[in-house]
Amino acid sequence: MMALLAVCTAAQAQESATTNITGKEYPKVNPDRTVIFKVDAPQARTVAVDLGGRHQMTRNAQGQWEVTTPPIVPGFHYYSLIIDGVSVSDPNSKPFFGSGKMMSGIEIPEVCVDYYLDKDVPHGEIRVQRYWSDLTQSWRVCRVYVPAGYDTDLDARYPVLYLLHGAGEDETGWSEQGLMYNIMDNLIDEGSAVPMIVVMDHGVATIPGARSSGMFDFTSYEKVVIEELIPMIDSRYRTLPDRLHRGICGLSLGGFQSFTIAMDNRDKFAWLGGFSGSGKGPGTAADLYDKSMNDDFKLIFISTGTKESPQMYATVKNFHDILAAAGVRHIFFQSAGTDHEWLTWRRSLYRFVPLLFK
Repeated sequence: MMALLAVCTAAQAQESATTNITGKEYPKVNPDRTVIFKVDAPQARTVAVDLGGRHQMTRNAQGQWEVTTPPIVPGFHYYSLIIDGVSVSDPNSKPFFGSGKMMSGIEIPEVCVDYYLDKDVPHGEIRVQRYWSDLTQSWRVCRVYVPAGYDTDLDARYPVLYLLHGAGEDETGWSEQGLMYNIMDNLIDEGSAVPMIVVMDHGVATIPGARSSGMFDFTSYEKVVIEELIPMIDSRYRTLPDRLHRGICGLSLGGFQSFTIAMDNRDKFAWLGGFSGSGKGPGTAADLYDKSMNDDFKLIFISTGTKESPQMYATVKNFHDILAAAGVRHIFFQSAGTDHEWLTWRRSLYRFVPLLFK
């Protein structure tokens, strides 16, 4: 309760964005969710902020470029500055990898919501794990979350969730933008979730000589996951290395990847989820899904934001209808008022994780 009250109180005052570089005052978020930007660009002729639309800036009395935006919806948002027609990152913002490049980002607080915030609870750790891939002939990198107590209770072994990012993002997305470590720490501390290891791999793989039919051809990445990533994790971490203790889910393109990989390898996964992306790619034939999934999977979870684009919303909703018509047990979660964005995916993870490995 104290943490919840602290969040509610903080939302009543103007605050520097939590996504700012340490020591940078602007951008600032007002209680009404408008945002004040100030930028030093003395030689610029025009400056604007691209955040949910373009907001033209003007020079203030101190010679800085300044603007106050309209109210911005809560959650994490990528943004950029447009200086003399060129899109650049804001030097006041921490960098985040999204849309295939480093971008600025801003967190607009949700009032009285704290499940993804840092609390006074035992914290797990995120480790950067390099591994050699014979398939791609390259070093690959994944991030691995281990729960609090992993390094002290050396007899404990853990189930594993493979958590995939979306298109244009990488293995840093779930931790930096999604704040998954706070979600996991808080759920585990309150007893809502089983302590588990979470693996966030880079969801792109190129195998020399292999041909691809497009962005929804996951053949090469699936081989990396099954033949290299899972064996590496099971050999280097204290896992429970069987399908009943292994799950996979992802957001957007990562959701499609998760369903493809799990459906092709039912002997490897018993827990399956897709957030704003599910099924074996858009337009998947309904006859791929039948009641045998009820025997193979302990949980199937799909979700979408109610404000997503009509095409994306329909893709997930239609897949829900396909599963329902086939008699496949599943959970369909709709995030009220959110778009194709991190708040949808944080909410989805928050609801998915407590259902796992029970």
